[in-house]
Amino acid sequence: MLRTQSLRVFVTVADCGNIRDAAKSLGRTVSAISMTLKQLESHLGAPLFETDRKHTLTALGHEVRKLANDLLREHDRTTERIAAIAAGREGALRIAAVPSVAAQLLPPILTDMLVDHPGIRIELLDTDSASVHMLVETGEVELGIGGKPEPRAGLQFVPLFNDPFRLVCNKNHPLAHATSPLTRADLQGHRLISNKSTIGFPDFRNGNPDVASTLSARNVISLLALVRAGAGATILPALATLSINDDLCSLALDDPTALRTVGFILRQNGNPSPICAAFQNRFLDLIQKAGTTPATEPGLPVIWPDNLT
Repeated sequence: MLRTQSLRVFVTVADCGNIRDAAKSLGRTVSAISMTLKQLESHLGAPLFETDRKHTLTALGHEVRKLANDLLREHDRTTERIAAIAAGREGALRIAAVPSVAAQLLPPILTDMLVDHPGIRIELLDTDSASVHMLVETGEVELGIGGKPEPRAGLQFVPLFNDPFRLVCNKNHPLAHATSPLTRADLQGHRLISNKSTIGFPDFRNGNPDVASTLSARNVISLLALVRAGAGATILPALATLSINDDLCSLALDDPTALRTVGFILRQNGNPSPICAAFQNRFLDLIQKAGTTPATEPGLPVIWPDNLT
C-alpha cells in the first residue's frame, strides 16, 4: 500500500530538485529521505528519477508527481476539515424545538453562533414535543428542546426551566379583566380551546370535565384566530404568549402545578458534537440570565415573559 508520507517525500524531492534540500524542508535526514524513495520505487517496481542525483523525473515520475499532488492537496483539505469539525469551526447541527422556544429563545443564540463560527450549518425544525422526541429518537436531529418525554429507552431528558401555563382570551372575554391569578374555579363554565401545548396542562391531561374542550386547533395561528373571534379561550405556555397581539390578554393561573418543564432531549449515552456542545452552553447561559428561581422548584428556573422582553 502506498503511504501518504512516502508520496509527500517524493513530491518534495521532485520540487526541490535534490535530496539535501528536500531533507531540510521536511526536517528529516538525507539517509531517511533516500530510504523512503528506494522503498517507494521498489513498491512501484520502476524508477521515479533518471539518475541518483534526483533532479530529473522519469515518465512514470512525472505521472506519479501529478497524481500525488492532487492526492496530497485533497488529503490536506480533508484533515484540515476534520480538525475544524472537531474544534467546532465547521460541521452541521440539526435541532428540533417546540415553536415557542424556537421563536423566542433561539434566534439570538443561532445568530451569534453563525457569526462566531461562519463555517457551520444549522437546521432548525420547530414542532410539538412529541415530534421533537421522535426526531431525536430516530437520529434525524442531534438535539431536541421541548417537554419531558414519557419514559422510554434511548432518550435522555435534561430539565432546564419551567414554563408556566397562562390563559389567553380576547379582551371581551368575561375573564379578561381579572385582577388576580385565575383559579380552577374561575375556568369552570368557559369554553377552552385545546392545542398541542395543553397536553401538558394538568386538567386536560387528567380529563377534568370542568375544563373539557369541544374545540381544538393544532396551529398556533389558527388557535389565536379562534380566540380572537370569541370561540373560546385557550391555555398556552408563557413563552408562547410573548408573540400575541395587544387585542388578546394573557392571564396568570393560580396553580403552581400548571406548568411544563422544558429541557434538552438527547439520545441516551450519545456524545454531543463540538457544535452541539457549544450551542448547549450558549442556551444554558441564556436561561441563567432570563430565569428566576421560585421556592417551589429549587434550582430550576422559571421563565417569565417579563424576563425576556
